[in-house]
Amino acid sequence: MKDLFDSCDFGDLKLNSRIVRTGLWESQREPSGNFTPEIYDRYESIAASGVGLIITEVISLYPHDVFSKYTHTINFNRFVREAKDLTDLVHVYDVPIFAQLGFVQYNKRTEQNMKSENLSIDDIRKIQTDFIIAAQKIGYAGFDGIQIALGNNYFLSRFINPAFNSRNDKYGGNTLNRLRIVLEIIKVIKQNTSLHINCRLNAFDESSDGMTIDETIEIAKLLEKHGADSLQITRPRSPQFFTRNTENNPLIDATEKIIEEVDIPVILGGGARNQNKVNDLLNETNIDYISMQRPFVADPSFLVDWQIKGDGESFCQACNNCYWKKTSTCHLKPCSPEYYKNSE
Repeated sequence: MKDLFDSCDFGDLKLNSRIVRTGLWESQREPSGNFTPEIYDRYESIAASGVGLIITEVISLYPHDVFSKYTHTINFNRFVREAKDLTDLVHVYDVPIFAQLGFVQYNKRTEQNMKSENLSIDDIRKIQTDFIIAAQKIGYAGFDGIQIALGNNYFLSRFINPAFNSRNDKYGGNTLNRLRIVLEIIKVIKQNTSLHINCRLNAFDESSDGMTIDETIEIAKLLEKHGADSLQITRPRSPQFFTRNTENNPLIDATEKIIEEVDIPVILGGGARNQNKVNDLLNETNIDYISMQRPFVADPSFLVDWQIKGDGESFCQACNNCYWKKTSTCHLKPCSPEYYKNSE
């Protein structure tokens, strides 16, 4: 039987458990971009808790992106030095760590929030070059891998989506063409770094003529063929999609279908908060890895209690205040009678 605390392989990496901590954004940085003591403390708590893999909060490719004020940017001039301290700290616990990289808007001088069809070939080359340079910085900083944000509502998720990409050149039209911008990035990163490449990918969306599970499967197969080492499956409007009462997660069925079609590790994204349910899911499906984000916001060390109790449940109430208020802290935990009652 599978257990969430199994030691397991993840491509060429060794994991201490099947749980992947995934990030959203980093609001505890200093205004100048510096990593704060709170960030280092939180990552150490997560690494020491029994987690298998850590994926950072998103690191913005561009300093003036829509979310850059809530998170780090790769262009912070001390990023490599301070991130190296972070990865060294995580590696003390034999936990691999990936840097999540993405952006929401592409802005060029007076042209703001450009759409896919408005990008020139030079613009596409600029984006690709920026990703490749960022990947090299990520490698210098000691990360084990990079997660390319192709999911949720990040720019590249729209570029590869037929509902948003109306280009009629080699970067538009069929699935391969729409994905070409990413495949070319992956090729060059593979040639110039030793980073594990993970792609965060939407399983489906609600857009008319948008992403379906069949389209996503085709994209997943192309990503694998062209060098991606693993996938994380999510969807737009995540984590709002997951509530405390969610029992039937449609991502489970979608993730299983993707797993059947590729030979690289696939992570189920979001919605898990109960230890017994996680183990049931692992043993009732072909899913081997499950990611969590908000439970680690509520308590970075919750997996320690799970290992001790054997039937743990995260305090996280799925209220999404840590999302809507764009912070890295739980707004319920300090004042919750339930929290103090359970802590006795």
